[in-house]
Amino acid sequence: MVSYMDNTSQAPQYTFDINKSPLFKKDNNNYINVLGVKQLNTLENVSLLDIFLSANNVIEPHYHPNAAELVYCISGAATVSILNPFTKQLLHYSMTPGHVVNIPRGWWHYEVAKVNNTHLLAIFDAPTPEVILGSDILKFTPAKIMAHTYCLDENQWKQAIAPIKPSTYIGPYKNCNKAKENISHPYLNWHQQYPPQCQHQPYVPPYQQYWG
Repeated sequence: MVSYMDNTSQAPQYTFDINKSPLFKKDNNNYINVLGVKQLNTLENVSLLDIFLSANNVIEPHYHPNAAELVYCISGAATVSILNPFTKQLLHYSMTPGHVVNIPRGWWHYEVAKVNNTHLLAIFDAPTPEVILGSDILKFTPAKIMAHTYCLDENQWKQAIAPIKPSTYIGPYKNCNKAKENISHPYLNWHQQYPPQCQHQPYVPPYQQYWG
């Protein structure tokens, strides 16, 4: 096992208060604290995020390039959705206290809180949980490239992504113009439509029919 601590230059640390290590804060009910080797220098291949959410708040779509993630529900309820990149299936898993969901490294996923006071613990098999956020991909990929690649109207694409803020982490935004609509919007209540471990039928591109 690789050691990430330099025993010759750092005093070993064996305890840390994760409440003093904020990663992102939307408000007092929706925030994420982080623990990695930068916070606790004796950690090896483990790190975690301490996640607090109120109803209908979303940990935005993202993936972790350097680690698998084990999500544990401490309190409340949430739905974890994972896109299997090999089968093209979107998997939905309902969580209540005591349930876990394992997300393989590099898989696109997101979490939606069903109720207030939802508390999730995300554990990673890496000393730092690196992340690629959907908001960053949408915001920083040139509109010209997106429009050309996917046959889009460039101006319409720019208009569509204009409200997106880089590194959203927890959505929707506090000042979202549609916040009141979103509370009862069907897409925020999709977790009621799917039982635990429900799977969508995958889309099979025509070219795969020839590959057998």
